[in-house]
Amino acid sequence: MKIVTIKPGKDKSIVRKHPWIFSGAIKATSEPCFEGDFVQVRANKGRFLGYGHYADGSIAVRMLSFNEDEDLENLFEIRLQSAYNLRKSLGLIDNEETNIFRLVHAEGDGLPGLIIDHYAGNLVIQCHSVGMYQEVERIVKALNTVFEKPITSIYLKSGATLPKNFTAYSGDRFLQGEVEMPVVALEYRNQFNINWITGQKTGFFIDQRENRKLIGKYSKGKKMLNTFCYSGGFSIFALAEGAELVHSLDASAKAIELTEENVELGKFSKEKHASFVEDTMDFIKDLKEDYDIIILDPPAFAKHRKAKHNAVQGYKRLNAHAMRQIKPGGIIVTFSCSQVIDKVLFTNTIIAAAIAAERNVRILEQLHQPADHPINANHPEGEYLKGLVIQVE
Repeated sequence: MKIVTIKPGKDKSIVRKHPWIFSGAIKATSEPCFEGDFVQVRANKGRFLGYGHYADGSIAVRMLSFNEDEDLENLFEIRLQSAYNLRKSLGLIDNEETNIFRLVHAEGDGLPGLIIDHYAGNLVIQCHSVGMYQEVERIVKALNTVFEKPITSIYLKSGATLPKNFTAYSGDRFLQGEVEMPVVALEYRNQFNINWITGQKTGFFIDQRENRKLIGKYSKGKKMLNTFCYSGGFSIFALAEGAELVHSLDASAKAIELTEENVELGKFSKEKHASFVEDTMDFIKDLKEDYDIIILDPPAFAKHRKAKHNAVQGYKRLNAHAMRQIKPGGIIVTFSCSQVIDKVLFTNTIIAAAIAAERNVRILEQLHQPADHPINANHPEGEYLKGLVIQVE
């Protein structure tokens, strides 16, 4: 096995079991390392630190184990069994009301570079590292061992998440079984058409499940605007809980088409729902409807630290516009999924927006990702989804 040696004093985070080793911390390698190599990591004087996947770029090693006696041959089965057991304890396995959940959440489940989502008995694998992609056969084998019931299909969707210069990728494809798209899946009994082949991410934004459910608490008899709606998740939950009127907004015509399909799937009244293909930042500056609730769930404004300042300004402008427009006593449910924007900075940005809008704001609830998106305690970067429910006076 190739050995990666760490510079003196650069092993502290590894000893604390942080799963990322940055390229600047590497002193030397025993022989040339290539994208995807499984390597052993050692301190400057040779002390064992762990095992991981090597990668070109800023994050040079994603750590899979810090135990020298790790059962490497059965590592994936062990990790996947642990992930499965957690979801079972959360009541997500064989749940008649909800069959959409995340089975593996990368670092949160001890498998950096790997996402696996579950849709009504089907699994979608998304690899974010070449090392994890090269383990796909072992992953599929382990999944079939771990699951107590037969898996309907397993689909690999990694074309958009692997390095662009990695030419050995064989393409997105079914690895086991095959089903026609879309698949109808359930989230708290609400039906959604899921198409993981053509849809964003793995087909659905699973991380908002509990927050969508929460919207029901506020929606009955209310008028709601759901911006950046994608496939209409918040809209469907609001309609199901008796909202008076729901408007869904997205700049993508395809997203609005998905939303309309899900509204039709749920047999909701067309008089209570309307969709708009428009840019949210423009639309929200001059609202024609007297909304009680506005959902602000934009895509990540910052994917790296260099974009952090611009992202903060973007969140501030968006929220300030919504605060100026919403009626007194109205509710804004606002989110950031930018990993580089932590929850303290996000909260401070919302406060800054309130000052700019000259509105008094009360924070009612603080929101985050659900338990099937666990956060490794040694990897705080894993807490990427932040949200606030605020009331604007």
